Amino acid sequence: MIVTTTARPSGHPGCTETLPCTAQSAATARRLVRTALAVWGIEHYADAATLIVSELVANAVDHTDCRVIRVTVTRPEPDVVRIAVVEECAWRWGADRLPWGKRVWGELRCETG
Repeated sequence: MIVTTTARPSGHPGCTETLPCTAQSAATARRLVRTALAVWGIEHYADAATLIVSELVANAVDHTDCRVIRVTVTRPEPDVVRIAVVEECAWRWGADRLPWGKRVWGELRCETG
């Protein structure tokens, strides 16, 4: 399988890249995050941000059977950087804040009948 990876603007300031759902994609995801932070002049957060994206890629690889993932790095607010890894097979993802932490969830669109 050949997957073309191209970083491109994601609407808000940021970028996105589609990668194979393999452990090797973590290195590309870390480069994408470091580049975005450098462009925004906040590269001093790179260690924490690359740790986050590494964990998200590892979770996608370990817990899904998707062939590709999409990594996005956005800046929805001036003091917020959002790093996400979205499986291409998922219909919708989200997270709920709970009193003891958070729950990350994904939904598939299923046709019935």
